[in-house]
Amino acid sequence: MFRSRSGASVLVLIIACALAVAACSKNETPATSSGNASEASSAPSSRIPGGPQLVTSADGVHIEYHVYGSGEPAVILVHGWSCDANYWNAQLNDLKAKYTTVTVDLAGHGASGRNRTDWSMGNFGEDVAAVARQIQNTKIVLVGHSMGAPVALEAARRIGDRVVGIIAVDALKTIGQPQMPEPQIETTLKPFRDDFIGHTRDFVTGSFFTQDADPKFVQKVAYDMSLEPPEVAVPAMQSLLRMDFTKVLPDIHVPVVAINSDHGAPADEARIRKSLPHFKAITLEHTGHFLMMEAPERFNPLLIQQIDAMANRK
Repeated sequence: MFRSRSGASVLVLIIACALAVAACSKNETPATSSGNASEASSAPSSRIPGGPQLVTSADGVHIEYHVYGSGEPAVILVHGWSCDANYWNAQLNDLKAKYTTVTVDLAGHGASGRNRTDWSMGNFGEDVAAVARQIQNTKIVLVGHSMGAPVALEAARRIGDRVVGIIAVDALKTIGQPQMPEPQIETTLKPFRDDFIGHTRDFVTGSFFTQDADPKFVQKVAYDMSLEPPEVAVPAMQSLLRMDFTKVLPDIHVPVVAINSDHGAPADEARIRKSLPHFKAITLEHTGHFLMMEAPERFNPLLIQQIDAMANRK
């Protein structure tokens, strides 16, 4: 049921396009923030470059983030479901050599707080927006892997016109498809509720990797992700599966580029462009869902190319 090759079920495609699972440690509102950098909050300086910094999200949760390098644009890296800022370690050296590079632990993940009851994509988007308000750059590119890409869309609505582009990593393939019916969502969530650790490990190992993937890497990803608190992970997945892109995409007026693996069905660019006219998809061959971790030597130059194109766009 969970195999995501060309004959995979629509159910697996919907989840696989949206979720981010990685080797890592363990009230949705419209845009309200100004797009002017001059109105961003003053960022506290970190004593050590890349050291932890904190900001409070709109609902009072402490969000930890890290800032590396300098220069325009600021690139904010958004991890996905059950991961944390370490998810982007293979990108940091290349990115911080050119740009201000920011990693974020979304609420309930990594070192960020868990004192939240509404684990919606909108609230995660507000976490990213709260961090963006601490960054003084005039231009921002949001990069989100899997669930991190819908979060980036929500963040862009809140940050405003400083956002010059969004890069989705193996994500957003379901835009334009009918929403999953509520009974099917509940059916999907039930095994996670019943046995979160066991079902998560089975789901991850069976869905997101190519047949020749390193089995040690596969097992580590599945093990580490299964350690996310289910009281965070399950409602976050529920919000993701319920996400209505038609309410979000009208607020997105910047280029959106997807860098996808060739594992599973390709993105239907024609269908997606009906909702996102400036959308394009690029495929990185011979990779699985975690392409930025599996092939950083090929992924990073492609990522930088897209960031530069967005930052220099007239």
